[in-house]
Amino acid sequence: MTFFACSLESAVVFEWQNGVVRQFEDSLATEEPLEIRVGRTPISVTMRTPGHDAELATGFLYTEGLIQSPNQIISIHQSSGGGDQKACNSIAIGLAGVQIDRGVLQRNFYATSSCGICGKASIDSVMTRGIKPPNTNFRVNPELLCTFPEKLQSAQTIFGRTGGLHAAAIFNSQGDLLAIREDVGRHNAVDKIVGWAMLQGRTLSEDMMMVSGRGGFEIIQKALVAGLPLVASVSAPSSLAVQLSREFGLTLVGFLRGRRFVVYAGEKRLRNMDTGKHSEPRTFASFGESFPPPG
Repeated sequence: MTFFACSLESAVVFEWQNGVVRQFEDSLATEEPLEIRVGRTPISVTMRTPGHDAELATGFLYTEGLIQSPNQIISIHQSSGGGDQKACNSIAIGLAGVQIDRGVLQRNFYATSSCGICGKASIDSVMTRGIKPPNTNFRVNPELLCTFPEKLQSAQTIFGRTGGLHAAAIFNSQGDLLAIREDVGRHNAVDKIVGWAMLQGRTLSEDMMMVSGRGGFEIIQKALVAGLPLVASVSAPSSLAVQLSREFGLTLVGFLRGRRFVVYAGEKRLRNMDTGKHSEPRTFASFGESFPPPG
């Protein structure tokens, strides 16, 4: 089954518009649980859009610090299902030379969840993993970033049918779109794109990532693990995402739409940026209706 086919479901719905009701068949983004196992040991269950599950599991293990190299993966097994969708909702990864520390695993997941843990503890948890700052020599022309939104939107095939998926895309230093992954979860989309790069044997130190929603802490953490020097988002980043980006020297761009964006961290990677000019503080509302609400 293709990704496009397994990512969509249909439902009969009713539309109300100006007092007129019509019935039609609508496309919905599929949402199913995926259990990720190392051997026979369950590691996590995530709600995802089926498709590219091997990339999702690979990227998840890597960005959560459970593996350091794709060479540590010796097998990836997912049942074809045989008509039973539940059989497709479990994937087993065989690893070599890896010890799973459940204590570390629990602490990592706790620090990246929305459970109210303080920002300092969240950033400290990233620091203790020994993640290195991204490529300090990487530079990009701001004009190049302005080409990303249209390319991203044009490649979001499932979103175009459903309006219900997040996307993460990788662009090279020339601004070419290399790959895009969609999912109901923004962090899953990032794991899928990082997993794609790992399974392709591609390092991301000279590439950039754009995400379709906001730039949250978990996305920046995963981008740092992957070695990405620049992350751009359509909407706003969170305060903790900005703090983490500044701590590690990652370039973080938000509200990237058309020929306008905001740089929250790492402005030195953008060529010809005159940062000596200052203006009055601005609020989200001041960006106008062309920018969507964070989400």
